[in-house]
Amino acid sequence: MLGLDFSFYSWNLISTYVLKGLYFSVMLTVVATLGGIFFGTLLALMRLSGKKWLDFPAAVYVNGMRSVPLVMVILGFFLLVPFVIGRPIGAETSAIVTFICFEAAYFSEIMRAGIQSIPRGQVFAGMAVGMTYKQNMTLVILPQAFRNMLPVLLTQTIILFQDTSLVYAIGAYDLLKGFETAGKNFGRPEEAYLLAAVVYFVLCYSLSYMVKRLHKKIAIIR
Repeated sequence: MLGLDFSFYSWNLISTYVLKGLYFSVMLTVVATLGGIFFGTLLALMRLSGKKWLDFPAAVYVNGMRSVPLVMVILGFFLLVPFVIGRPIGAETSAIVTFICFEAAYFSEIMRAGIQSIPRGQVFAGMAVGMTYKQNMTLVILPQAFRNMLPVLLTQTIILFQDTSLVYAIGAYDLLKGFETAGKNFGRPEEAYLLAAVVYFVLCYSLSYMVKRLHKKIAIIR
């Protein structure tokens, strides 16, 4: 098959090179998702606050981040921040901070759409029973917005997992880096990249299928 040799595929390959990278990719995905949702929700609330001094900086941040390729943000943070703080930062730390900041902009738009999907009548009903803005958002609006946007949030998380492969640009040891290292050590880069593509496809397709099933269940509940 085009001169490919798959004989080096073994558990030793997975345990020695791939698992370490998979752990970092999954960890980065989970941390960036949680951090992105948290800060993204804050940005969404700022944009919906109706106050110019909150709306304007949040809009500038969100639109600015969404207009720059992620790999440029990763490289910019990794190369420029050490000049500002006066000391180098690790590739893993840089990746985590960058992904949280970048994904917050995307999760912000998702949460803003979720909040705006809740009928205004529920907001007025909360105000009528004496709820404050914070209580209304925390107890009434945000729980429904999270439920409505859950499939979209999970889909963005899958995209985030795929984007973790971009940390190769700063030398972080992610899933793709594990396969690349194995390919170099065994002298079989083509086979290693082919296996990496298969692993990414299986993981992402499986997750997408589960999100689709979840979306159907939520739609039935509604």
